[in-house]
Amino acid sequence: MVKIIVYTGLSLPFDEARDILDSTEDVEVIYKRPIQRGDLNLALKENPDIIAIIDGVFHQNSAVGHKEILKVMKSGVKVFGASSMGALRASELDSLGMIGVGYCYNQYASGAIDSDDDVAVMLDSESLEALSVPLISMNYVFENAVCENILTESEREELSSIAKETFYPKRNYAQTLSESSLSDDKKAELIDFIRESEDIKKSDAVELLNYIKNCIYE
Repeated sequence: MVKIIVYTGLSLPFDEARDILDSTEDVEVIYKRPIQRGDLNLALKENPDIIAIIDGVFHQNSAVGHKEILKVMKSGVKVFGASSMGALRASELDSLGMIGVGYCYNQYASGAIDSDDDVAVMLDSESLEALSVPLISMNYVFENAVCENILTESEREELSSIAKETFYPKRNYAQTLSESSLSDDKKAELIDFIRESEDIKKSDAVELLNYIKNCIYE
């Protein structure tokens, strides 16, 4: 029996995470809310084989520390990360054994981004619903909009700059577009594109859990 602990709930709801891993035979999965400082010490008492860090707190409480993760890996537990806090910590500890997966991880690992602000969101502490939009998701959509000839490069730069300068709890598409110089027609076209766009943090979380699922049977 393989025991897995998954810290998620924001980038990927628990029920959708269960659809991926709970169908795996001989696996026990424990789903936990976004990770914070001290959680890994408690997790070790549950004797997991694998820990997957997707979501974590940034400013509401102390973030999970590097030493905590290193302690867990030193005990023999495999630690994976993606999407949000997991992507950030994996990029910082991949040379020491933490495994990162997905677009967000690669953005950090390549040096394209380097701040926790890029993945930070305001959330409802009860429902774990995101109340703002992470900068990395907005930039991902804006870059794709350029590829689809919806935005020019200069328009993308303007939108990205507005989003970057906005404090993360207040960051959202409506506010960003309202402060931009885009025409009403261009805004309407972009809004339609946003509605159809991939949620990159969610996609990364799904990719991570499928990666872990495949690793189990290697």
